[in-house]
Amino acid sequence: MTSTADDLSSILILDAVTTADRDLLGGKAWSIQRMMALGIPVPPAFVITTDVCRRMHSTGETLPADVWRDVPAAVAELEAVTARRFGAAPRPLLVSVRSGAATSMPGMMDTVLNLGMTDEVEQALAEQAGDTAAFAADTRRRFREQFEKVVGCPPPSDPWEQLRLAVVAVLDSWNSPRAISYRESRGLPHDGGTAVTVQAMVFGNLDDSSGTGVLFTRDPLTGGAEAYGEWLPRGQGEDVVSGRADALALAELAATMPGVHADLLAAAARLETDSRDVQDIEFTVESGTLWLLQARVAKRSPEAVIRHAVMLRQEGLITDAEALDRVQPEHVRTLLTAHLDQADVAATAAVATGKPACPGIATGIVVTDADDAEERADRGEAVILARPTTDPDDVAAMSVAVAVITELGGSTSHAAVVCREMAIPCVVGCGTGTLMALAGRTVTVDASTGTVYPGEITVVPASTVDDPDLALLAQWARAEFPDSAPGSLPELLQRRKMEKIR
Repeated sequence: MTSTADDLSSILILDAVTTADRDLLGGKAWSIQRMMALGIPVPPAFVITTDVCRRMHSTGETLPADVWRDVPAAVAELEAVTARRFGAAPRPLLVSVRSGAATSMPGMMDTVLNLGMTDEVEQALAEQAGDTAAFAADTRRRFREQFEKVVGCPPPSDPWEQLRLAVVAVLDSWNSPRAISYRESRGLPHDGGTAVTVQAMVFGNLDDSSGTGVLFTRDPLTGGAEAYGEWLPRGQGEDVVSGRADALALAELAATMPGVHADLLAAAARLETDSRDVQDIEFTVESGTLWLLQARVAKRSPEAVIRHAVMLRQEGLITDAEALDRVQPEHVRTLLTAHLDQADVAATAAVATGKPACPGIATGIVVTDADDAEERADRGEAVILARPTTDPDDVAAMSVAVAVITELGGSTSHAAVVCREMAIPCVVGCGTGTLMALAGRTVTVDASTGTVYPGEITVVPASTVDDPDLALLAQWARAEFPDSAPGSLPELLQRRKMEKIR
């Protein structure tokens, strides 16, 4: 093992001077080293590189012996930084074990939080927290449930065996059916592999000055310039991104911890300037101290892609050509979309309302089972997938649905992020028990307003009024082809794509 990336080691300690690229580190670890280099507070971590995953799947090894032999030394580095001991009292170190492919695959692979938990550790956590049960018991419950779901068995009492099993499960998740299907649907290669990031835990569930959240540096729904996010007091990261809990608006963090909120926005601005693109940031606050866990280029609605491309060009962060590179023909076609007839809307009482997560309009039959949704879509039915909340096992059904609606979760939940990437109309957080009764009914989803109507609502064709951002993009695109006939913006963008391929 080495703490630098000058040789392609299987395990690397992440720090401000690590120079390994995204293909070796995976997106999650690469973002950690990038944040460290920018002076942003990040819990210490090491990464088992994508090279290990490729070795495993090419040779059939469960976990190469030489890799596992180096893990204790890497854990010792985390212990030294945190002044804690892995799986041992009186100051225990717990870790997260997270997947991270070079290309972002939101919600596809597996994570285990709070790993290293034992009876002794639970008691030590309770004593440190100043309570006898609540925080420590909550942390152990979370660990047990997540470990059993990801690894497939109850957690053993030995923390090192917990770690080994979790690492193997995360590496194996690269070839899970949902991950394979995801890559195939997007034309991604199957030989890249995932890295495994092992990071010291910070606890958003510790006390009233703790919590977790997600921040977008600009609005991923409308394309607005303002920061956008959600905050969940006394929560851990998976609570927000999974959609299991209804988070609060980020303004609540500003109201209760203005200093933390200001620090978060400052870090977000540094990350956006450095990347020259809109960022999706996961963060945790532990007893009033801010920690960033991950930052990546944000998945956005088609409208937001267009608005942000023009906005960033006008701010001088990117060039004309880079703005055009970020906009696809289908983004433009989606922006010039239809809307519901307002007379029909006024005469129809909504059957559900929630938060807009990805705009669009769709009419179809509500189906609440993912397998049933896939089968009915294969028969040519327009299916609207309704779930309490989605998880990676639902992605195949989501990809064939005309819309997705959920009872729980916010606009940074799994359902919202995946639907924005796939440009599928999505409404989240409609309320517990509101959707399951709709099974088998035909409904119309207006995901621009977060409303679900009974039956089929008349759709009015899109407006032909010129959009100033589309006009600017068309102007920049035509400047690249001065000797050609003008053509529409989608045609010009398609021509640019084809010429880049050639």
